[in-house]
Amino acid sequence: MKFLLLLVTLTACAATPQDLSGKMFIFPQQTNTAHVSLTPSRQGFGAVTVCHRSFTDLQRDHALFSLATPSSANDVLIIWEEATKEIEFHIKNVNTEYKGLDYKSNMWHSICTTWNSESGLVQLWFDGQPTIKKFASSGSNISGSTIIILGQEQDSYGGRFDLKQCFIGMMSDVHMWDYALSPCEIQKYVDELNFTPGNVLNWSALEFQITGRVLIEDKQKLCS
Repeated sequence: MKFLLLLVTLTACAATPQDLSGKMFIFPQQTNTAHVSLTPSRQGFGAVTVCHRSFTDLQRDHALFSLATPSSANDVLIIWEEATKEIEFHIKNVNTEYKGLDYKSNMWHSICTTWNSESGLVQLWFDGQPTIKKFASSGSNISGSTIIILGQEQDSYGGRFDLKQCFIGMMSDVHMWDYALSPCEIQKYVDELNFTPGNVLNWSALEFQITGRVLIEDKQKLCS
């Protein structure tokens, strides 16, 4: 009974919103189990912006952000494709590719993606530089109960993780908004200035659950 009570308490604590300012998730090994589940503050999206910072030395495919609903495992998916050297941004199972990015190993990269269902246009911002706008999907919202995962790609709703697509490295400053963020706000995020935090996911008040070996540490900064 005491063990059960402790387990319930730990689970509840892990799901309490936490301020992760100045911290990072560390995904230290290849696995098809370890991940972080993020709890959004709301459901149903007619527009989306996702921003995050990541640091890795992987030379293979790896998922950066995965949002699934019961009707679609790739309602929002951001993934690096090694064979074609591109970041793919999936919206409602429609894929757009972004090539020519200076995606170097062993350094932090800031990546933001936007989508609006009214126009159907998506755009990726890589280290503060915008790419061209492309058409993905219009006329319908992302609906249904969402599962958002860092560290793995959902090939089905909440599961079917592929060992060869897991993320290894560090990830920080994950935010999500239910509207397309303005270029000015994206630049403020990239420059780590005072920006409007995500109203769906907010790194400063993040509700999450860790499964497996994922660690939280202070973000490393080089001395000047």
